[in-house]
Amino acid sequence: MANSYNKVNDFVEDVGTETHDFNSDTLTVALSDTAPGSETNDPTADGNGVLSNVTEIDYTNCSSRDLTISDWSVSSGVAKLTINDLTISASGGDVGPFRYAYIYNDSAGSDELIGYYDYGSSTTLNDGDDFKIDFDDTNGVIQLS
Repeated sequence: MANSYNKVNDFVEDVGTETHDFNSDTLTVALSDTAPGSETNDPTADGNGVLSNVTEIDYTNCSSRDLTISDWSVSSGVAKLTINDLTISASGGDVGPFRYAYIYNDSAGSDELIGYYDYGSSTTLNDGDDFKIDFDDTNGVIQLS
């Protein structure tokens, strides 16, 4: 599993303005090898939480990055978003290097970011390699209370 989930600051505002509808929106993973704080506009800082502030890798040889939401539910005043694990595959050539996996809302107007995982070091997938993003099935990706 990746290091812990890191929230993008604008996500909190986006929830309040109904930017995200986890019952119907498409969530996608964006891969980057640039640290958030090294981007021209830090995508984790207030007012910058959109995909255009992330330096993405080339996806030419990369499989689908779309996520499947397995559950968005509320129990005892706590909302939880659970996402199925995603396996990214390299086919026809290498993919990467990348270190950061951002989750963004591909259905939202500006591809608003939700959060990201830092894998601690850069990874390159050689042709035929797989990389599994293992989301927490018990606690979910996000809990709001």
